[in-house]
Formats: sequence, structure tokens, C-alpha cells
Amino acid sequence: MLAAQRRGRILAELSRDGTVRVTDLVELLGVSDMTVRRDLVALHRDGLLEKVHGGALAVAEPSSSEPGFAAKSVQHLHEKQAIAAAAAEMVHTGMAIAVSAGTTTHALTEHIARIPHLTVVTNSVWVADVLHRTGDPTTSVLLTGGLRTPSDALVGPVAVSSLRSLHVDAFFMGVHGMDVRAGFSTPNLLESETNRAMIERSRRLIVCADSSKWGVVGLSSMAGLSEASVLVTDSGLSAQASGALADHVGELVVVDPLALDVEAPEEADA
Repeated sequence: MLAAQRRGRILAELSRDGTVRVTDLVELLGVSDMTVRRDLVALHRDGLLEKVHGGALAVAEPSSSEPGFAAKSVQHLHEKQAIAAAAAEMVHTGMAIAVSAGTTTHALTEHIARIPHLTVVTNSVWVADVLHRTGDPTTSVLLTGGLRTPSDALVGPVAVSSLRSLHVDAFFMGVHGMDVRAGFSTPNLLESETNRAMIERSRRLIVCADSSKWGVVGLSSMAGLSEASVLVTDSGLSAQASGALADHVGELVVVDPLALDVEAPEEADA
């Protein structure tokens, strides 16, 4: 198991229980005590957990906290790949789509890169990079300008202005949090404004969000739950959360990461 995969599993355990012990992680991951401790030190350094004697505690996240792309990329890896694979089935040759910034939408882009004759509008540096390096040669990519956020999204007036005259079939949006009252939210005000502009230019809103986002509320709401045509999430949701979401979104798609056993697509040689 790669370091990123181990650390993703550690964070998944932490998000479920709020605490983890080194001894339990050694057994769960099948690695040495020293390896687990190194992983905890690395995650503590990135601000993703609080290291304590014998284990670690979850870090309470304020509504304005915005982790960087690298920090988020090690969280819930299997869930994100499964969600990305399911969402990719909604993309077909010849479509014009918008893709927001985020690690789940980045995973989605890896799955759709080889679909021909796509037009992809994005404010994500990472999404544009995947399509530039591995995308089908018939794909057209429009990268908005704007200010760059810690999560490598391009946002603000320049980004919003570039979207005003566009019309796309679907907008695939990643989120920081989802909640019945707050809807889909983000800690970044300018990113929220930019995503709302994308929603307005799209026929359908398809939200890609793993179950850890449930109950999390960012500083700014981007859309109400009922504005989502489709929400793709994973089976880590509680029955109560699934019921609440099913009552509000147009269609709830729940994937089981273990059953699908999805791996990230291999990138073509540069």
C-alpha cells in the first residue's frame, strides 16, 4: 500500500471515530509501528490531525478553513475514485461540460480524458493539466482566468466574467460540505461566487461529494440541495443522511467503493 493510500485510510478512520490508536492502525494497515508513526507525523504537519501519545485526534475545522489540494488529495481515495467512475458514466461524446476545482473532480477528469469531442470549461489548474497531458486530441478546454486559491481554483471577477456567455450541458461540482440547511458550501467566498456562475450556465448540476462532506458547513453556500440534478456519493453515509439527501436532490447515486474496487486510470506517457 502506498503512503498516500495509508494516510487516506487513517483519515477515513479518524473521520468516522474522531480518534485512532497506533496499535489499531498497525493491524488495520499491515505495516510497522514506525511506519504508522511517520504517517501520523506527516498528517499532523499538514494540519489534518492532532498527534497525541499513542495515536491521533480529529481536528475541528472552522467554516473558513480551506485545505490545499495536496492535503485533500490523500483523503478518502477509494471513495473519490468510485464516485468519479460513476459520474464519468454521465459524460458522453460531444458534450459540453463544466468541471469545478477539487480532488474528486480531478479524479473524474482522469476517467473522462479519453472521451472524444468534449468541450470542457474549468476553473481548475489540475483539471486543465490532466486534459492537456492525457486528454483526447479532439477535446477542447477552456480554462477561466482569475485569482488562484489554496485549492488551486481560479476564482473572482475575471473567472465569473469568462463564464457569462457560455452554455454547457452539465456542471460537475465538488464541494467542501453539504447540509440540509446550508446546502452545498465552500470556505472560499470567491470560489462560491464562481461556482454559482457555473451553475447558472449549466442545464444540470451534478455534485460529486464523498460521505465525509455530510454535515460540514463552509463559510459560503453555493447552492441548495434541491438545485442538484444528481448527487454522487458513497455508501459511508448513514441511513438518516441518505434519507435527507434523497428527499432534496433530484437523483441520489450511492456507490460502494469496496464493491466497485475502482482504481485510478493510468496516465499516458508524456
